[in-house]
Amino acid sequence: MFKKKLLCFAILMIGMIYSSCSVTLNGASIPRDMQTINIVFFENTAPLVVSNMSQSFTEALKERIRSQSRLSIVRGDADAIMEGAITGFSYAPVSVQATDNNTAPRATATRLTITVNVKYTNNKDKKLSPDFEQSFSRYTDFTGDINSQEQNLIRIINQQLTEDIFNKAFANW
Repeated sequence: MFKKKLLCFAILMIGMIYSSCSVTLNGASIPRDMQTINIVFFENTAPLVVSNMSQSFTEALKERIRSQSRLSIVRGDADAIMEGAITGFSYAPVSVQATDNNTAPRATATRLTITVNVKYTNNKDKKLSPDFEQSFSRYTDFTGDINSQEQNLIRIINQQLTEDIFNKAFANW
């Protein structure tokens, strides 16, 4: 009789422990009661504007949330909100090659930098996922003509930025 009670108690305890734990492979610690997030369209307020930058960044952020969390993306009222703006988009030379005395030096490599300001508001458990407002900036270096590479470079930087933002919001990194 004692062994049966002990076995029932052990099974009950294991069930309670199991139900209170959650495991994720990406390090995210999303509060259990958080089910929805509203990703507001990120306007491009940078001095240099690329026509589809706002759309491509907003969609990249939504895709990151969809693929690495259980959250549903909704419009309007949500358990969490991400909003902000693209505040920087710039090119700068990073490697300059000297030429002869009659011509100016020229850049052999150029850096594309994108900066995004993000405001994250958690309307649920702020202990696991606190609110923040922060700028995130990433860059990539390239050589050659920008026109043939720009969309791919933007995609690469968007992946890096969305990873940083996701980690800040849900992994506390």
